Amino acid sequence: MSNNSDLMFDKYSGVDFSDAKPVSEIPPLAKLQAATGGKTRITIRVDSQVLAVFKARAEISGGNYQTLLNDALKQVATGQTLEEVVRKTIREELHAA
Repeated sequence: MSNNSDLMFDKYSGVDFSDAKPVSEIPPLAKLQAATGGKTRITIRVDSQVLAVFKARAEISGGNYQTLLNDALKQVATGQTLEEVVRKTIREELHAA
């Protein structure tokens, strides 16, 4: 982490968090984490064109671009390819028809 990527870096860069308790041991924080669905807020830089595509797709589908980005990242993280997703969708649609 560098100070140009996080505005709070200078404030907390010298703090030792080695004795910090995990969230699960602090009931109010555990409750808050559970309420947010286990998601973590991050800051990320993406190409403007990539963001525009996700925002456009979200607007067309009536969804949220952040959810679409999360789903795309999940697919990459699990090794799922676009081809596999398309094949699965076609199979499901043919089966439903």
